[in-house]
Amino acid sequence: MPLVFVTVGTDHHPFHRLVRWVEGWLAAGAGQRARCLVQFGTSERPRLAEGRDYLPYAEMEREAADAIAVVCHGGPGSVMMARWQGKKPIVVPRRRELGEHVDDHQLVFAARMAKEGELELVENEARFRELLDEVLAGSQSLQLSAGRAEMDESLARFERLVNELLATR
Repeated sequence: MPLVFVTVGTDHHPFHRLVRWVEGWLAAGAGQRARCLVQFGTSERPRLAEGRDYLPYAEMEREAADAIAVVCHGGPGSVMMARWQGKKPIVVPRRRELGEHVDDHQLVFAARMAKEGELELVENEARFRELLDEVLAGSQSLQLSAGRAEMDESLARFERLVNELLATR
């Protein structure tokens, strides 16, 4: 059964919204077609998905490498971990107005990276489910096929974008 790996990161703010989206997707039938591992941090523990509060980084890398899809918050570390494992991540940025973070820097970062084609930005549950269903059906692939030189250029572009974003704050 294909694996979907989800990480909310290590921020102390809970990210219940993402865990609930995963649970809703699994309850709607995806649980029959995919295995899901959620690193949930301080968020609520998933009931339908396999859950771990925190994972050592090497284990996160292994899970991401084995996954058909990697879903994460909008933190640069998680985004790049997924890309290093050959996956274009599905990114659900944490939002300040929902108490998920102190500001909306993840939304700004993810929107910019999505514009560059580096990630799949998802801002609502309907699109979240649709995209994961497309991946499971094989009509959408999140596997990166870039060669090492292209990956290095992508990482250099990523670094430039992060530096530009930091300079504008």
